Amino acid sequence: MSSKDEKNLTQVIEKISKMNEPQRSVMHRVHKIIVTADPTLKPRIWYGMPAYARSASTPALVTLRNDERMNLSITEKPAFRPAGGVDGGLMPSAWYFENVDDVTEKRIAEIIRSVAD
Repeated sequence: MSSKDEKNLTQVIEKISKMNEPQRSVMHRVHKIIVTADPTLKPRIWYGMPAYARSASTPALVTLRNDERMNLSITEKPAFRPAGGVDGGLMPSAWYFENVDDVTEKRIAEIIRSVAD
């Protein structure tokens, strides 16, 4: 890991650590899910939010927000695929959550891997 990557990781961990509980614990868990699902993604701060990109100098692919609700979002940078089925041509790009159970953890990992494709 380069020193820039280490600095960025530290900034993301610090940003998450400043959140109030229970969001802090949930966001730490989501961070771990993301970096485990795709170890090539590099944590960084993007517009003040924890985010994950291919490198320290490329746009973020995924962001985490903690406003009224916690949110996992795919930015406009990765290739989107229409959802199909009842959602037709809609392309899912954001998911709100209040906690993370095993089912949600699995889905977050799937989302992250789909961004990496």
